[in-house]
Amino acid sequence: MKLNNLKDLLIHELKDIYNAEQQITKALPKMMDACSSDNLRKAFQEHLQVTENQIKRLEKVFDSMGEKATGEKCKAMEGIIREAEMMMSERAEASVMDAALIACAQRVEHYEIAAYGTVCTYAKQLNMNDALEQLSQTLEEEKATDKRLTKIAEEAINQKAQR
Repeated sequence: MKLNNLKDLLIHELKDIYNAEQQITKALPKMMDACSSDNLRKAFQEHLQVTENQIKRLEKVFDSMGEKATGEKCKAMEGIIREAEMMMSERAEASVMDAALIACAQRVEHYEIAAYGTVCTYAKQLNMNDALEQLSQTLEEEKATDKRLTKIAEEAINQKAQR
């Protein structure tokens, strides 16, 4: 895809995010299986549902732009998930693994926060208000998930892992 203007770049970035979200839906069940904390497992389960809704929201954005909802392989997310899979293969105490899984999940969230922040800026610049509204909603969900993971880590997981 040739990038001639900001709209082309927006479409390119949306395809990257679309693929990243799809990769996340495959990784979260593995993370749920690897964790010992019921609270963390519940957070991952709920985030899986949120991610599935975010994919639908992206499909609406593509549709509103007259574009086909397809993904451009997100190599960054692929790498983040590969690191998480390597971490899950480590021999670790249960609470330490939970702390590691939170770290892995927050890397995912931070990537998504950066990606959605960027496409929101592009949509705003291009006066694509409907797309901006959809993308901003997802950005806020990603920020909320990151805060929730921090809270879970600080209130229980990291203290258990410290022992």
